[in-house]
Amino acid sequence: MNQTQVAQKSTPKIALLLRRLTNYLTLDFLGGPRLWKFSWVINFQKAGTFFFLGFLIWYYQNTSSAAWVYLAMHGSYGIVWIIKDLAFPDANWQKRITIGGGLVAFFGVLFWYWVFGWLLISGTVKPDYPLPHFIWYCLCISLCIIGSVIMIAADAQKFFTLRVQKGLITDGMHRYIRHPNYLGEMMIYGSFALMVWHWLPVVILAYVWLCVFAVNMVLKEASMSRYPEWAVYKKNSWWLIPWVF
Repeated sequence: MNQTQVAQKSTPKIALLLRRLTNYLTLDFLGGPRLWKFSWVINFQKAGTFFFLGFLIWYYQNTSSAAWVYLAMHGSYGIVWIIKDLAFPDANWQKRITIGGGLVAFFGVLFWYWVFGWLLISGTVKPDYPLPHFIWYCLCISLCIIGSVIMIAADAQKFFTLRVQKGLITDGMHRYIRHPNYLGEMMIYGSFALMVWHWLPVVILAYVWLCVFAVNMVLKEASMSRYPEWAVYKKNSWWLIPWVF
């Protein structure tokens, strides 16, 4: 049995099951022709976020500091994503998907990220932050910016490194943690949830992080374990947060 077969055999069955389910729902749901790329669906939501939130501010006539801060954070992140996709697109998002798969991806996950902003800007939620507003805004903005930098740097390093050298990436953004891109994404969306300060974003993020992010990280680790240098790299690095886990 070679190293690849050993890695596949050691992969938790629940992770493989969830991956197959997610792939079916987002790539093959209802079958039929694959008329669009996964990236088109994602980019539509990302690019549309700034305009959607701006529309909500106009529609609800909410010109509060919280509304504008949230627009700046979530809307700008969407633009950052588009810039990233133009400069170094992720191969995982270039897959062709069915119409049903695209609809599931949008309304099953991506649309709910827009609900975050609607809850805040519509006035449905009136956050009672545990700290003064100006301190809370500073915390949320800082998390969003730092998370964006970590995510962008990690994805850029992976994209450009693998173009010239295959194998494990064990330096740069990946020196201390093995999944810096996921850490960045979690910081970004965590900052949005903190701005809204409501239970619904927490439930949505818990689902995405446990059923999608965690599964992807488990499968990635299983794949990386086929490399001879994996054991040393794993020993000298952390899963997601340095010196924590």
